[in-house]
Amino acid sequence: MKSELRKQVLQEMKAMPQEQKQAMDRALTERFLNHSFYQEAKVIATYLSFPHEFQTQELIEQALRDGKKVLIPKTYPKGRMEFVVYDPQRLVKTSFGLLEPPQGNLEVVDASQIDLIHVPGLAFTTEGYRIGYGGGYYDRYLENFAGDSMSTIYPCQVQEFNSEDHDVPVQEVLIYEGNL
Repeated sequence: MKSELRKQVLQEMKAMPQEQKQAMDRALTERFLNHSFYQEAKVIATYLSFPHEFQTQELIEQALRDGKKVLIPKTYPKGRMEFVVYDPQRLVKTSFGLLEPPQGNLEVVDASQIDLIHVPGLAFTTEGYRIGYGGGYYDRYLENFAGDSMSTIYPCQVQEFNSEDHDVPVQEVLIYEGNL
């Protein structure tokens, strides 16, 4: 069920016309930046996006201009993940094809110091439950996270599915609602 849904949503995301996607990214970035979670946060964890996902680059650059500390995930085997300080000069491609900080000498920031986590995913319910890429990294991390969490998604990512016991919902899901 989950793998079917993953495949379907991924196809829809990849099939989106580039201009339409860019318009949605701009609108979602604006909503994210205007949200009280963002406005009140000093330390923000986000992700470096795949081409088919909401593009986080603009958001990262604006957060840096706003004087916020920006963190990105560093993943390890067995679903373990840490957030480290974003340094565009120090990124390497992972086996998933994502950019990530290299091993060693990373400035890891403890979960208790993070105000807001921007959570990626493929499918979301309107209640904030999500289906990610299957690594379980975010569910494990969010389990003991006390700060705010938010996701930015396209209309095709809103799906109905049953959450599982280990699923941790995102507090706020920003869905693109404009007309294209």
